[in-house]
Amino acid sequence: MNKVITVTVNGVQQVLEVEPRTLLVHMIREILNLTGTHIGCDTSSCGACTILLDGKSVKSCTILAVQANGKSITTIEGISTEGELNPIQEGFKENHGLHCGFCTPGMIMRITELLKDNPDPTEEEIRWGISGNLCRCTGYNNIVKAVLYASAKMRGVPTASTEPEFV
Repeated sequence: MNKVITVTVNGVQQVLEVEPRTLLVHMIREILNLTGTHIGCDTSSCGACTILLDGKSVKSCTILAVQANGKSITTIEGISTEGELNPIQEGFKENHGLHCGFCTPGMIMRITELLKDNPDPTEEEIRWGISGNLCRCTGYNNIVKAVLYASAKMRGVPTASTEPEFV
């Protein structure tokens, strides 16, 4: 028997009918057609499906859609404003923080919470903070630079993009 849930997704309230066994990631992708949230492993190992649930980064492949009833969900589609990149997205662009881009949405969602909790992280704190999100392409160096860029921009410190570091 299907369940009716109410969730707020990217600021818009949604009333949805879902099967009790539907994973949150499948609700986001298949019912809401928000395909920026990726499915990478279905085991919570990679972090490609990371979203914000009531402001906390979670791996949406480990949560049932019915568990999100009454909660607020933010996906990668909901973090830019008025078509403008947010500072984290801009940091990835300016500092070559992505290669294939598969991990990028989940990585950006994790970094969103990281910078909310720690607006001026060290490189070590960034590496620890994103350790639950896997990137198979970049070697993480430019992702760290992207986070440092975003952190500075969000704190009003002048920013500059860097030359890509290929490892």
